[in-house]
Amino acid sequence: MARRSSLGEPAFLVLAALANGERHGYGIVADVRELSEGRVSLGTGTLYGALDRLQEDGAVVAGREEVVDGRTRRYYRITASGRDVLAAEVERQEATIASIRRRLAGA
Repeated sequence: MARRSSLGEPAFLVLAALANGERHGYGIVADVRELSEGRVSLGTGTLYGALDRLQEDGAVVAGREEVVDGRTRRYYRITASGRDVLAAEVERQEATIASIRRRLAGA
């Protein structure tokens, strides 16, 4: 997988939403809203742009589809590689936060 140096916030949150299991688009949007405590509300263009990039990178795969009320829902799931990318991004962000906290504390 071609790993970017860091994930943008939408891709990071999409991977985090998928960490507990497969979701369809609306489910991902709802999980992102919950994870961000309402701070982030993904639009469809942002969501599907992030999903497309994550699929190209091998971090996410599209799985089953179902029809609900005449509309097709496609479900996405995180891959093992995607879990590695998510874990690395969490570590990167934690290191950045620790550095900022030290600076705020005057150390």
